[in-house]
Amino acid sequence: MIVGTAGHIDHGKTSLVKALTGVDTDRLPEEKARGITLDLGYAYTPLPAGDVLGFVDVPGHEKLVHNMLAGATGIDFVLLVVAADDGPMQQTREHLQILDLLGLRRGVVALTKTDAVSSDRASQAEAETAALLARSTLGGARVFPVSSVTRRGVDALRGYLEHEAAVLPPRSREGYFRLAVDRCFTLAGAGTVVTGTVFSGQVAVGDTLVLSPPGCEVRVRSIHAQNQPAQAGHAGQRCALNLVGEGFDKSRVRRGHWVLARPVHAPTQRLDVELTLLESEGRPLTHWTPVHFHLGAAEAMGRVALLEKEQLEAGRTALAQLVLDRDVGVLHGDRFVLRDQSALRTMGGGRVLDPFPPGRGRRAVARLTLLRSWASGAPEEGLRATLEHNPYGVDVTRFAQTWNLTASQMQMLVRQTMGCSPFPPPPGPRSWSERWRRYRRSTSGRQT
Repeated sequence: MIVGTAGHIDHGKTSLVKALTGVDTDRLPEEKARGITLDLGYAYTPLPAGDVLGFVDVPGHEKLVHNMLAGATGIDFVLLVVAADDGPMQQTREHLQILDLLGLRRGVVALTKTDAVSSDRASQAEAETAALLARSTLGGARVFPVSSVTRRGVDALRGYLEHEAAVLPPRSREGYFRLAVDRCFTLAGAGTVVTGTVFSGQVAVGDTLVLSPPGCEVRVRSIHAQNQPAQAGHAGQRCALNLVGEGFDKSRVRRGHWVLARPVHAPTQRLDVELTLLESEGRPLTHWTPVHFHLGAAEAMGRVALLEKEQLEAGRTALAQLVLDRDVGVLHGDRFVLRDQSALRTMGGGRVLDPFPPGRGRRAVARLTLLRSWASGAPEEGLRATLEHNPYGVDVTRFAQTWNLTASQMQMLVRQTMGCSPFPPPPGPRSWSERWRRYRRSTSGRQT
């Protein structure tokens, strides 16, 4: 299980992770000097069953929310940290909003610094936190009063995390391999190593992958999964991959890149999405608003093209198209977060529906109907709706890529949906203009 911290600056996230694991996640000299977390930190601790519990410690400063977003995407469980002396603060609320947008529903609250306040103040802070949680996806989460100094409640909290890790349903390993890169470094004698959370699929030593969006081919020389040497890694783990390739080195890699299987290497700058605007927004979102886009560890500037109306009211959800200023790697179902043009506040977020939308007709009724069908999240419904929308046939390769389906998964889906196997189209006109002329000739004389 991968646990991600969340919470306001100086509320004791890093100290608590150290109390739980014995690992100080502040690794940068500036972090040591200033006593605050500036970038993502990682810690691992063994579990009784032999597995490993991984922690991603995120910064709490308002100017470092982009780093928090890079760490929060892909985690299994939230450790929300609230200091008993302060209670919920601004970044507590913003982090909760981000967790909601990312669809994270499993978590626990650590009420820290209880050694520094009275029991009445601790109870008041716990009540304030519970009231805040009630309006979020973490409503009803347990609250553990703890102190990293006296270790009060630390063992009870660790026991709870171990229990949650034991009952966590295993992640599906279906689909092609995708790892969101959040760190890259060079090891003497080994070469370039990238780390990140595995979103889908599996990887093994010797596999050939692609660094995306750049597109350079790499080979996996060795793997560390959950901080242990391994021959393979899979979805739900944090992995470090030692990569080699012709002309490949650390300078080619950026946070926000992906290491993935070639069939899902398809960078895009336009994507159709289901977008929710936060209730906290004081005014509606208008068409063509500039935004900061975050998905995985990637960040890009872009604009929002609303597809159903000219503005989106706070607290509402609508279909939209995001037009970005650079290529990103996204697939159907990926969750994203939008921040304002100045990157000062979180505005909203949602799910990617179609990462490869057509160039024309984005507001057509048939197109919007198709997107609403894809919002169900089931590939069977998505394929049926696509067939209805495209009576002349479906590009199964593009559909499988969009939904991250392997060739065998796509074949099975077609059999289940249509009762046959996908096959190449028969010889005939390939351009839409020629198909349209044939259709008009075949229907000439019919009454409409």
